[in-house]
Amino acid sequence: MRIALSILIGIYSIIHLFGFFKAFRISEFNVITQPISKTLGIIWLLTFIMFAVTAVLLLMQSKYWWIIGAGGVILSQFLIINYWSDVKLGTILNLIILVSIIITYSTFSFKKNIRNETTRIFENTDTTNKKIISEQMISDLPTVVQKWLLNNGTIGKEPIYNVYLEQDLQMLMKPKQKDWSNAKAKQYFTIEPPAFNWSINLQINPLVGLVGRDKFENGQGEMTIKMFSLFSIADAKNDEKINQATLQRYLAETVWFPSSVLSPYITWEAVDLHSAKATMEYNGTKGSGVFHFDENNNFKKFVAMRYKDIQDLNPTEWAVIATKTELRNGIKIPIELKANWKLNNGNWTWLKLKITNIKYNI
Repeated sequence: MRIALSILIGIYSIIHLFGFFKAFRISEFNVITQPISKTLGIIWLLTFIMFAVTAVLLLMQSKYWWIIGAGGVILSQFLIINYWSDVKLGTILNLIILVSIIITYSTFSFKKNIRNETTRIFENTDTTNKKIISEQMISDLPTVVQKWLLNNGTIGKEPIYNVYLEQDLQMLMKPKQKDWSNAKAKQYFTIEPPAFNWSINLQINPLVGLVGRDKFENGQGEMTIKMFSLFSIADAKNDEKINQATLQRYLAETVWFPSSVLSPYITWEAVDLHSAKATMEYNGTKGSGVFHFDENNNFKKFVAMRYKDIQDLNPTEWAVIATKTELRNGIKIPIELKANWKLNNGNWTWLKLKITNIKYNI
């Protein structure tokens, strides 16, 4: 789509150049039957330049191409109005470019908002605790959790106080959907205070794209999905169910930064030899789930009763299951996982996730 739009704008820019040629009698431009003054000829030239620059910036994937493009559309439509009877069809091309600009601006604004939110949670992060984690510090945790921390390399290292990671995703938006949709996501975490900001770009098909943002901050959750970064499909916030669901998500994802299980907001109780229940309470929001570990003391799965959305009357069993574990930055973590909802007619695996990049204490 980007290349096709660049070619369209490039060709459109050349058409405007002929208006300049006619004004200065360099060549004829028979499409326009009326004479063109030299003043308007300069505007035809400026429009050509703006659209040409727009096409180049778009090919270079510059996020600012829309600014120059918007100026080109304004000048072009001004010229079309002056020569309406001859070039009124150019309005259609201007509308195509304008719609693309609006979508691009919406995406730019959406990402800028995420950057501002991420900056805020990082600025509020407490990074003063750099005391090396020892076996004594984890002695009050259930035995299975201690074994997990000893096995994954947390002991002997400084605590993790923030995280940045990138993910490749495959998603099914509905239980009966057959074809997986591919997506990429970025996520930021802080541990003190506990918060995350997760953003996703999801391509439903070649023509339809979605962006989304989930966040947990100050004990409250928000979930937003927009088509073309413009039209809201889902916007949930200021609700106890959403707050609890995002807190439980944060709790499940602590397996990527294991030292956070020492957080004062998380309490633990043993369930059996291979599992332990964690309960997290922060700023009025409370949730829990059970961590399961395999015989080698690797994280196996997290299971919780969680609300799928704001309309749910009752929570549904939600499981996050590790399918591949590897060493990253000296810590053994699950890098490939899948997520299930337990529905009446069986498990619905709606997400497959792969961590492609993860950084600590950035």
